[in-house]
Amino acid sequence: MREDLAYSIKCIRFDDNYRPSDGTRATTNFANLARGSRRKDNLRNALTMINNRFNALAHWDNPNSDRYSVELDIISAEVTIGDGSWINAFPLIEILKPTIYDQKTGKRICGIAGNNFSSYVRDYDFSIRLPQHNKGQPQFAAPEDFGVLHGQLFKCFLASAAYREHFDKPPVICLSVSGSRTYHRTENKHPVLGVEYHQDELSLTDLYFERMGLQVRYFMPANSAAPFAFYFTGDLLNDYSPLELIGTISTMDTFQRIYRPEIYNANSPAGRCYRPSLTHQDYSSTRIVYDREERSRLAVQQGQFAEEHFIKPYWNILQQWSARHTVA
Repeated sequence: MREDLAYSIKCIRFDDNYRPSDGTRATTNFANLARGSRRKDNLRNALTMINNRFNALAHWDNPNSDRYSVELDIISAEVTIGDGSWINAFPLIEILKPTIYDQKTGKRICGIAGNNFSSYVRDYDFSIRLPQHNKGQPQFAAPEDFGVLHGQLFKCFLASAAYREHFDKPPVICLSVSGSRTYHRTENKHPVLGVEYHQDELSLTDLYFERMGLQVRYFMPANSAAPFAFYFTGDLLNDYSPLELIGTISTMDTFQRIYRPEIYNANSPAGRCYRPSLTHQDYSSTRIVYDREERSRLAVQQGQFAEEHFIKPYWNILQQWSARHTVA
């Protein structure tokens, strides 16, 4: 019986008719918006915010700020072991893929895959394994191999035929900056990404993504309230076009304004020395509300799901596979 891992990709449109599939993590940004009695309004308002942000950044040859609209697809990567008889397809990773529609030319321009990043195994690592490792310990620390398996799963996904068939470029994942770090503004300024910030030291999330083969840089685009963490391979500033980068910024700026308004919808922008905080009070609320406590609770439940259905049953196979398939 072969024990190699095989990847497959499914795609679903994220619009005001979107309903999460059974395999979608309930804490994922886009899934949160599609729940409850106001799901239609939530989705419609979020998509409007994305389009408005895109047009504000892509302002050239766009006098009425309405030239572009962003279409989003949810890309779900599933994994099977061998011929599939070992394990049913496990929902491994979900990312977003924007397509930019130019209403002036009638053309659709592919955006950058990535944006949001959803992973059951990451939930397991951060919500189950990390607390278990530190239980009763006098000082917080991560296991020596923390994130290694997840990193191998992700790097092999990028190297897979399934990824290459769907995407021409590597992904860019855009996340919130860490509340445990201090960021310092530099003199470097990119025409689209904005002002670059450096941090005092890498966070645990940064190190986790490093094991996924991704490096990080921090930029605050024009009219953003705080810098974003951009995780990428290659050359972030030169591998992607301005419109591709704006697709990522507009999508994730919108999600972060909704989910971390204390940071990304603050009434005053980050200064030269910046320490983000979710207890900051001087911010504006969007028309979209979500339950942050529920989101934290669900992360634990979904980590337990990964542990029960993927990690524990196939631990030996996964460890052997990871040792055989080291990807730089």
